[in-house]
Amino acid sequence: MKKVESIIRPHLLDAVKTALQETGVVGMTVTEVKGFGRQKGHTETYRGTEYAVEFLPKIKIEVAIPDGLEEKVVGAVLEAAKTGKFGDGKVFVTSLEDVVRIRTGEHGEAAL
Repeated sequence: MKKVESIIRPHLLDAVKTALQETGVVGMTVTEVKGFGRQKGHTETYRGTEYAVEFLPKIKIEVAIPDGLEEKVVGAVLEAAKTGKFGDGKVFVTSLEDVVRIRTGEHGEAAL
């Protein structure tokens, strides 16, 4: 099993969610996060005063999937979230040792 974490632009959430559902993902966790990478934030002007925005708003999507879906899921996120500009985000794939469904006590892929 794998855990796929995607950091994307907020306005692309619906497109990524739809793409993930089309690949067979049945559940996901979505969190509003802030951060920066190479872009290092930007400056904005408010009422004539310029100020630095260091942490940019992003969306973090987490999904747990069986091993066979990894390539399809990563490809779906890349296709739906790519704009070709700085700040598009990242996709992290990690291995999961076990998953337990709290309600039934099921373990492994049966709990997904």
